[in-house]
Amino acid sequence: MTRIMTSAMALAVAAGTAQAGGIERSNNDYGFLFTPNDQLQLGFSHVMPELSGKYTPELTAAGGGEDSTGNMLTDYTNYTFAYKNDFTEKLTFGLFVNNPYGAGAEYTQGIYAGLTADWDSDQVAVVGKYRFTDRVSFFAGARYVESQADITIPDLLVRSAVGRNAQGIGAQAQALGAEAQSLGAQAQAAGAAGDLARAQELGAQAQALGAQAASLGATAQNLGAAAQDFGTSMEYNASGRRVGDWGAILGVAYEIPDIALRVALSWQSEIEHNFGTGESLAGLGVDTNSGDTKVTMPQVVALDFQTGIAPGTLLFGQVKWTEWSKWEVRTPEYENATGGAVTAFDNDRVTWKLGVGRSFSEDLSGFAQVTYEAQNGDITSRLAPRDGILSLGVGGQYKMDNMTLRGGIEYAWIGDAEDASGVKYDGNTALGVGLSLTVDF
Repeated sequence: MTRIMTSAMALAVAAGTAQAGGIERSNNDYGFLFTPNDQLQLGFSHVMPELSGKYTPELTAAGGGEDSTGNMLTDYTNYTFAYKNDFTEKLTFGLFVNNPYGAGAEYTQGIYAGLTADWDSDQVAVVGKYRFTDRVSFFAGARYVESQADITIPDLLVRSAVGRNAQGIGAQAQALGAEAQSLGAQAQAAGAAGDLARAQELGAQAQALGAQAASLGATAQNLGAAAQDFGTSMEYNASGRRVGDWGAILGVAYEIPDIALRVALSWQSEIEHNFGTGESLAGLGVDTNSGDTKVTMPQVVALDFQTGIAPGTLLFGQVKWTEWSKWEVRTPEYENATGGAVTAFDNDRVTWKLGVGRSFSEDLSGFAQVTYEAQNGDITSRLAPRDGILSLGVGGQYKMDNMTLRGGIEYAWIGDAEDASGVKYDGNTALGVGLSLTVDF
């Protein structure tokens, strides 16, 4: 029974068609630590998303009449490697290598044409498991994640964001100017009443606010002029140089082997990347390679379970919480120009999985699984414009001597979403296939 469960979860990970929130593409299957024998596993998956959006009439007109973004997600391939060794009956070592995060946005139609974003990452995780009793185990380790990112935002999108920022800064300048005038009037009244100390204090405050208002007014004027200057490109480009950082892994599991029951709770800490960032925006004279951008990769808490429900049949599932609300890309020069982040996610995500594995013979078994992530009405990022997901995956395995070949396919209905400009992403899907080979030693 344990082998059925292991193959089912391995395929569920390998054939995942859409990210479980944010930009997640794969994760570590800690159930691999509980498999019998020493094992080496190689995995491959390929995902083919179809995700497009419909522009508002205003954006359609601004984009030359194109009313659709076209398919804005590129196909992608993931590779995984896992190795497990039982040092003793109680102590197990595990090694995982995969691509935990990724994004590949490429808009080719309408006003968003030219908007591209790529996020690449690689992960190595080392985990040790210690079995205290036949039923209780503890595992812990560390993971090292390297990431690199590039983004291009086309002229019209940057120009409109800069224009909105100029208006906002201008409004702040006017409010501060009005407050400075009010304080100045109060200072004059205090002086006329003979309270010179109070008049001096209020006058100093009015002068400071006036200077701040003048500075903000000049900034608003410069940004507004740049936004209106169509003779200079406002295309924005940024590159976050590859950086690697460490995170922690902790977990505990409870088993009843006689009924193939196992419940495991695992935690992965957040990882903070500090990218050395290059930015360019010709319309504002920006061309620098000295910026720093902090990005927090989210912590994860997952509860995995399995149990036998009939001879040769297992029920399995997972509930996973991921803290995507802490993830944002806020580069310094882009924030100065537009007042906001390049991209971000508003809320955390909870992903549910439920499946069944069935043994048809000693050599052949299969599984079916449903994955669900609720919609929460977020204004979504153009990098990953989806809100929730529902997917169905099926697969099987065939065992030959000390080798096991697994294959799976998953189809996903991607949740409808809307971005900050009002573009609606409806009726989108994705298809993924996965293969893996496991060798027992």
